[in-house]
Amino acid sequence: MIAPNTLLTRPAAARFLTDQGFPTACATLATKATRGGGPEYVRFGRRPLYRPEKLLEWAQARLSKPVRSTSEAEATEARRRRASNSRERVAVERKDSRLPAK
Repeated sequence: MIAPNTLLTRPAAARFLTDQGFPTACATLATKATRGGGPEYVRFGRRPLYRPEKLLEWAQARLSKPVRSTSEAEATEARRRRASNSRERVAVERKDSRLPAK
């Protein structure tokens, strides 16, 4: 268990995520820090430091919706890719939410 207010270096953050079941390389965190889309961090001098709760929030946000088969996952992803504008995306999301739970 990590104490509250703990700050993790980038290598420690990658190990933490991996230990929590979200395999993540240190290089992935570095790339996301420069290009965007990564977890929130603070700096101590030049060193980025990550809060464990923010790492978990980021990792959990990257999870897909539950699916029961690879074909179901592929069909959902294909519909999302075809949705080129925001109106089409909204329609796809609405349609997915109306599918019956199995």
